Amino acid sequence: MGSHGSITKAGKVRSQTPKIPPKPKKDLPPRRRNWRNYRRRILYAAQSAATS
Repeated sequence: MGSHGSITKAGKVRSQTPKIPPKPKKDLPPRRRNWRNYRRRILYAAQSAATS
């Protein structure tokens, strides 16, 4: 039973691909973003509703 291509050619394309530097991330990670939204929507809204 043959395989699909030889093992000696494994990783050929990836090693030939030029390395591109990553772009800087512009968004917060989801965990930080969700925490910021929670504070804005629930905590600060509850404080402003209690004071007014």
